[in-house]
Amino acid sequence: MEQDSGDEIVGEKPARKMGVPGVVYLGHIPPRMRPKHVRNMLGIHGEIGRVFLQAEDHSVRKKKKKAGCNARSFTEGWVEFRDKRVAKNVAASLHNTPMCARKRSRFHDDLWNIKYLHRFKWTHLSERLAYEKTVRQQRMRVEISQAKRETSFYLDNVEKSRDLARLRERKSRSGQPFQEPSWGFTQRQTEEEIQRGKQSRGQQGQADKSQRRQLRKAMAKTQEIEKKSQSNVSLLAKIFNARGKQD
Repeated sequence: MEQDSGDEIVGEKPARKMGVPGVVYLGHIPPRMRPKHVRNMLGIHGEIGRVFLQAEDHSVRKKKKKAGCNARSFTEGWVEFRDKRVAKNVAASLHNTPMCARKRSRFHDDLWNIKYLHRFKWTHLSERLAYEKTVRQQRMRVEISQAKRETSFYLDNVEKSRDLARLRERKSRSGQPFQEPSWGFTQRQTEEEIQRGKQSRGQQGQADKSQRRQLRKAMAKTQEIEKKSQSNVSLLAKIFNARGKQD
């Protein structure tokens, strides 16, 4: 091929314009299905970019191994098509249809559960996986630190029990009495004790209220009597003063 003075290559066809990629979500992954099976079955409808299948939880995997099943399974998946129009058509046409048309295929009785993810990009999936990985690592660190604390606490108690056993043995040899150390633990109150204490406090409070009420009534009566006596004294004084003046 010939070249001119510029950088453009003469005689070469222009590159085909790449479409916007689209991602579909697979809500059901049958047992023994692998990414290569997904790529082969969906690749006939359009060009596929990246495929990711989420493996089952580690605890479920452990239970299966204990039961004697070593097969690895996946729970959900994501498939990226080079063109989002193809992804939309695939999700609309294959949803709730058999995965394979051949009756001898192991996936013939399984149905597609496909959904097109609108405005979803592969970077969103990468960020989600990175976040889940970080959370998993943080949880693992917390569990490891807790296991270390429990182990150190157990070892400390074992060492203390050994020291106490040695001290008890020395005391017994010398004939001295050995007194077990008291840790001074206090038992928390039960719910019944708490409710009983509340009732007793309530009854005591009611008794105090009644006493205060009676005391207020008695004070009011004494005040009334004092007022009446003062009024009688002033009345008698007026009467006697008036008589004295008349005499």
